[in-house]
Amino acid sequence: MKRSILRGTPRRAAALLAAALTVTAFCAADAVARSYPFGPRTRAVNDLGNQYVPFHAHLWDLLHGRSDGGLLVNWQSGFGSSFLPDLGTYLSSPFALLVVVFPRDEIDLAVYVITVLKTACAGAAMAWLLLRLRPGRWWAAGLLGAAYALCGWSLADASYNPMWLDGLVALPLLCLVGEWALDGRRRLLGVLVVALAWIANFYTAYMATLGAGLFLLLRLWLSGLPRRRALAAAGRATATVALGVGLAAPLVTVVYFGTKHAYPGRVTHFTPVATQDLLARLLPTTYGFASPALFVGTTALLLALALPFHRAAPVRVRAGWSLLVAAVALSLQWTPTHLAWHAFATPNGSPYRQTFVLCALLVVAAWHTLSYGVPAPRALAAATTLLALVAAVASRSGLVHAYAWPVLLLSTAGALTGLLLLRRAEAAEAAEAAGAGGAGGVTAPEAGDGRGAEAGATTGDTGAVGRPGLAGLAVRVRRAEAVRSGAAATASGGGSGRAAGSSADVDDGREADHGRETGDGAGDGRGRGVGADPAPAGAGAATAGRGEPRAGRAGARRRVGLAGLAVVVLVGAQLGEAAATSAVATRLRLNHLDDYASWGDRQREQAKAVSEADGWPAHRTDPGREQTVGNDPMVVGGQGAQYYSSLTADVLSRTLTALGGGWTSRGRNVQSLDNAVTDAVFSVGARVHSPPDQHQRWNPRDRGPVTVSRQDVPPLVTVRPATAPDARTGVSAFGPSPYRNQELLLGSRVYTVPALTVRTGDGARPARAPGDRPGTLVEAPRAKAVAHRPTIDAQCPARSEVYLWAPHYSGTARLTDSPAKPLTGRFTSDAAKIAAMQRLGTAPVSGHVRIELAPTRTGTVPDGAVGCLDTARLRTAVRGLKATGAEEVTVSDGTVRARLPAGSTGTAVIAAPRIAGWRCAADGAAAEPARTHFGLIAVPLDGSATSVTCTFHPPGLRLGAAVGGASLLTLVLLGTLTAVRRRRTARHPALHPATRPRERITSAL
Repeated sequence: MKRSILRGTPRRAAALLAAALTVTAFCAADAVARSYPFGPRTRAVNDLGNQYVPFHAHLWDLLHGRSDGGLLVNWQSGFGSSFLPDLGTYLSSPFALLVVVFPRDEIDLAVYVITVLKTACAGAAMAWLLLRLRPGRWWAAGLLGAAYALCGWSLADASYNPMWLDGLVALPLLCLVGEWALDGRRRLLGVLVVALAWIANFYTAYMATLGAGLFLLLRLWLSGLPRRRALAAAGRATATVALGVGLAAPLVTVVYFGTKHAYPGRVTHFTPVATQDLLARLLPTTYGFASPALFVGTTALLLALALPFHRAAPVRVRAGWSLLVAAVALSLQWTPTHLAWHAFATPNGSPYRQTFVLCALLVVAAWHTLSYGVPAPRALAAATTLLALVAAVASRSGLVHAYAWPVLLLSTAGALTGLLLLRRAEAAEAAEAAGAGGAGGVTAPEAGDGRGAEAGATTGDTGAVGRPGLAGLAVRVRRAEAVRSGAAATASGGGSGRAAGSSADVDDGREADHGRETGDGAGDGRGRGVGADPAPAGAGAATAGRGEPRAGRAGARRRVGLAGLAVVVLVGAQLGEAAATSAVATRLRLNHLDDYASWGDRQREQAKAVSEADGWPAHRTDPGREQTVGNDPMVVGGQGAQYYSSLTADVLSRTLTALGGGWTSRGRNVQSLDNAVTDAVFSVGARVHSPPDQHQRWNPRDRGPVTVSRQDVPPLVTVRPATAPDARTGVSAFGPSPYRNQELLLGSRVYTVPALTVRTGDGARPARAPGDRPGTLVEAPRAKAVAHRPTIDAQCPARSEVYLWAPHYSGTARLTDSPAKPLTGRFTSDAAKIAAMQRLGTAPVSGHVRIELAPTRTGTVPDGAVGCLDTARLRTAVRGLKATGAEEVTVSDGTVRARLPAGSTGTAVIAAPRIAGWRCAADGAAAEPARTHFGLIAVPLDGSATSVTCTFHPPGLRLGAAVGGASLLTLVLLGTLTAVRRRRTARHPALHPATRPRERITSAL
């Protein structure tokens, strides 16, 4: 690459290189793993397939005006869920808007591209930060920026949780904000960066803010500023963060209150991983779901380990960054600091979500090592010894597989070879600089002797020119070359030689900075340290320039060749081990986590069936019980019960559970309930029936067609009789039987719940279930093939529909004697999921029902597990609800309006969960918080109202808007005061001595 291309833009070049290396390694890894979009294997594992892809599909619909709902309410999921908290959790990143440019059926590709772009931007931001911290080689900053972007946390954890990648981008940007606060510059931009980080993903932004705060504290200590100035800088940083978070408050508070109203799930307790597992994750190609992925590449790790032994760096720098890395590493393992990192709540799932902060600090430490010159062989040997000790301890971990050792050896060899080649290039440069300095009167210290480091530490280590050892001499090489070229142009060797010498007074790729002196060397690149040449070098350099031009050019070519070879080796080693680590993580995730198919024929057929049957808001269309992912309504359309979010409302989960619904993810992934009564209650007039998803290995092989069933249902708003003033009508009023709970919501008795007789395969009566689950134990057969299976016997009315409710049973169930083709119910339950009620068929004329069970593990059949539905009674109940229900219903985002028959009395019930935020009014009365009718929205009627209007306001939105408005007003006032102060200063300028402007020039290498 030509120097003219990079002159004046080393940060931009480093950022572009980091992004290019990141994209290359990321995509190459997926190609090696044969993962989507470069192979047949799906990458939609766990929450990526269940949440992120569906939410981005819903965002696509919203941006194209095709969604049912808006920013306030998502009418497609959970029978009507609050969408703004989900938007702030999953979709508020600016990158998410890119889905709009992709076709709807390429939503998986859109999410993949967004993931790659986020990762690349994280690398670019880190590369920019590194050159802002200390001058150094632009390509080295790009290489380490890519190491940060391709850290183990990014590849193993965040790649299938794309919202976390916003924190990966935010951390270096927030560190830059700290640098601006240290200088008292770019205050408005700093506030906007903080606000954008917290809007994009407040969860990881919180961790990134903590990490940036530690970063700033260390920078303040290293700067050596007087206490008053240091406190002022800390105050500016605190104010910047406060104003930025305040601007993001309208979204952050909504998400916060959404978590308060969410189903609690399971409370977990933190258990630190073993030391060998912790150290193992520093190595390439290791993977473990519940351990911190600390991999940053062998080159970055060796440089970070070499920092304490690198004598060219000031002692404060070596001690400060090494101790900070160690402290943050220990904080990962201690429960109090673990809770602090995670906002004082141990998360469900991966317990090390703050790992990217430690990865960033390792990369910054590596940069400080390299920016003071390549460590001496003794320091590299010490770092290699530490790496060998890490590998020895990690060898006892089960996370290290056999293929990790050749990758580690090759990457270590590549890193050491590249660094030693680079050191030889510096040595050659230093040797020529020493010769040129002898001719021109420059005296240089012994290369790499460490004496300059101490002087640099005492003088503030102000810049590239004052950098000791090989790196300092390398600067004087280019100064001597520039002076020689100036001497050739002017025989006198005077003015032009001086100009050339001053313009060459920069390090390779090191941009002159803002002039602030700090203890770790951030400066303008023009300070004078040990060995600097205080005198003009024109005459001496001209004499040297007439000596041996051919030898000088040959030496320059040799240096460039060595440096170029070093770059190739280092880049190749990093790309190879990063791609291998990512490919291994991609493959192993498929063995450890649930996976789901990308958009294909199944989703296309379902979407077509839903579109043809859709009649919203006259009735709902449920995409079906046989789900593909946890959020099918967002992917294929329709309006159903199915909904999976970290913010699934407590009232929704408890209501559907009481009605016989199933869920996974400990209650936050509620499923569709294929039941005629609940369909009538929630106005589900059309239901899609699909064969089991053939992508899942455990599903039976069935390639039947997608069909749609329709039924007559009441409107979305119905009128029920008034309840007694002291009657309980909340979710707590539900009893233990889901059949009776459904009747409470319907308002009619339609079920017969018979007594049961449960027998084992040999005809014996099984034992009762222990604990607080009344029922009978059903054990899985010990042999694969048995002649007899457990059975359930009951007596139902003839021709009634038979349902089985067994939430803690796993296996299949089918009727043995049915006039119609019996259905096979599939039940799955464990510690994190319960099975939904399922229809098994029609009772025979005799009414005797026998259900044959095929359990796969020990489970429970509860008392009252069988329900016999009288369909005639159900039809009568539906006709009554239609007769008294709303004559017209309109729905728009967060507003529901219903026109009622004149004289309606009792309670108007909207078939939507009564989540926090609903306010209702009858006719023109003042709106007040909606009441609840067994978990649904209710409005009392006195007979005079002919309409009902309910509006939704997300909890926390008004508080957030007030905080955001106050922050914006404060920011405007501060900006106005600053502008006024500048105008006054401009009118009465202070007298300053004239100074010659300095030219910013950088080198390609």
